[in-house]
Amino acid sequence: MSHATSHDRSTDTRKFLVLLLGSIGVVYGDIGTSPLYAFREALRPFVSDGVIREEVVIGLISLMIWTLTIIVTFKYVLFLLRADNDGEGGTLSLLALLMKKSGSYMPVLFFAGVIGAALFIGDAMITPALSVMSALEGMKLVTPAFADYVLPLSAAIMVGLFLVQSKGTAAVSKFFGPITVVWFLAMAWGGLIHIGDNWTILQALNPLNALWFITHAGIVGLIVLGAVFLTVTGAEALYADLGHFGRKPIQVAWFILVFPALALNYLGQGALVLTHPEAVENPFYLLYPDWALLPIVILATMATIIASQAVITGAFSLARQAVHLGFLPRLMIKFTSETNTGQIYVPAVNGVLFIGVIVLIFSFGDSESLATAYGISVTGAMVVTTLMAHQFLRQVWGYSVVTASLLLLPLLLIEGVFLIANLTKIHDGGWVPVVLAVAIMLVMWTWTRGSRYLKNKIAQSDIPLTDFIAALEKKSKHAPAIVSGTAIFLTSVPDRTPAVLLHNIKHNHVLHERNVILTVWTQDKPYVPDSERIQIQTLSERFMRIDLTFGFMEDPNVTKALSACRKKGFKFEIMNTSFYLGRRVLVRSPNVGLPGWQERLYIALADFGIDPSDYFKLPANRVVELGEQVAI
Repeated sequence: MSHATSHDRSTDTRKFLVLLLGSIGVVYGDIGTSPLYAFREALRPFVSDGVIREEVVIGLISLMIWTLTIIVTFKYVLFLLRADNDGEGGTLSLLALLMKKSGSYMPVLFFAGVIGAALFIGDAMITPALSVMSALEGMKLVTPAFADYVLPLSAAIMVGLFLVQSKGTAAVSKFFGPITVVWFLAMAWGGLIHIGDNWTILQALNPLNALWFITHAGIVGLIVLGAVFLTVTGAEALYADLGHFGRKPIQVAWFILVFPALALNYLGQGALVLTHPEAVENPFYLLYPDWALLPIVILATMATIIASQAVITGAFSLARQAVHLGFLPRLMIKFTSETNTGQIYVPAVNGVLFIGVIVLIFSFGDSESLATAYGISVTGAMVVTTLMAHQFLRQVWGYSVVTASLLLLPLLLIEGVFLIANLTKIHDGGWVPVVLAVAIMLVMWTWTRGSRYLKNKIAQSDIPLTDFIAALEKKSKHAPAIVSGTAIFLTSVPDRTPAVLLHNIKHNHVLHERNVILTVWTQDKPYVPDSERIQIQTLSERFMRIDLTFGFMEDPNVTKALSACRKKGFKFEIMNTSFYLGRRVLVRSPNVGLPGWQERLYIALADFGIDPSDYFKLPANRVVELGEQVAI
């Protein structure tokens, strides 16, 4: 007995260590590349004739360390990782949970969640471009002749990264954790060997120095706050990847490695600049001796590729959630791992991200210019998450309005100041993430609004299913001929007669021996146990209703689910079954329904979505489609 217990304990420990290593590689890949550019960009406005005031350096480093402490440690690691939807995190996951619990605040919640999701996708475009360019710019310190090759090499790395997505990242991701661990250890080492250059930098651990900086830096300080916020880029990934690794591994990784390494590196950069003001040109790379510079540049490039992979994977997961929750049309989603459902590839999202990243690389030209555009998407997403967290405290944990406000108001004020600071950079490239977010919001809003309008319009001419079955059972000379086999009619409104069933009888004058009204539901929770997956109801001698329920993180494989119906008495034989799908051709209807621009966008989105037979994994040779035109 004790031997078995010991074996179980060692297995659990091994699993935990694997998750711990994986979380370091994926969850912290993005935040781990911030030291490459955050302090450099924050310090730049204060450099005057090569002289930098000591209190400015100490104040900035203090502000960076305490920003990490308050926003990442308190908000994300200790609080938001507990605000999960059955183990899943992220903006849309939290939105799904709140929509399930809420009443009157539905529109507000919807727009909050959509804004957060849109900003995250904007972040997923800017992160790869900024991180990889920052890493490769270190090569200019190895040899200035490399300056002309930063842009083409950055683009080449991005081409390779986006091409490999379709193959799946399972094989390479095994190396993500170890490489990122080495990266954090290298950052800690670089900081440690320079803290002794000027011990006064340790005053940065006192939060009063951060407050001094905020109150004395003036207008320039407000602008600089935008760069300071670059220290917490990637914090949203902590929350979004909760379902992949679990709360404990993410928390342990932060406290034992990530936070200490980041703090040591920033302290080292501060001490180096205090002693050698000329190091402000690139304080991160100048931490390292000449012999280590090339290996560090290579390691940094690998770390930034891993960080880029993390946000791309996050964008794929977010897109899948958005599709299942009805915020986007059905997109092609390919599973690249047989064991890990989180390993997915969404070709449409991959293509959009790739085009965005390449455009950003060549239009901004260097990491310094792109860094000005970065903070708005990050701060905006964090403010939205805090507002939704307020609702979570009230609806899920049962806190009063006063208690929830007292807990989150200080955090909201801090993030609000950072957001205002970043908004000052609108004219200097900050408009890019705003435009991206607005475009994505319009797409999600249009799809949701159009789908609701279309559903309501079709419902007006629907026939109740019970009335239809009763009419069929009345013997008449116009009764359809009965043919052998099973017909499955997919519909989103199970108590109404599917239009495709009516068309089949009207045009073909036949009815199958067995007819199944099939509805696929997506729950507001990420996973649905097999025991709750299938519900079967007999409606008459020839008609039955089947409801299949999936979580918003699951693959809605209808064929596989129907095979499991045998245990419940439904004998599903694929070669004796036909799936009937209705194909709607949408046409514009002037002066009715949606505004003209929204009609055009909705029709384009509908054409962009994949065929339902692909989405629901139906056998191609058993599908019958009947079309109709619908004016919107």
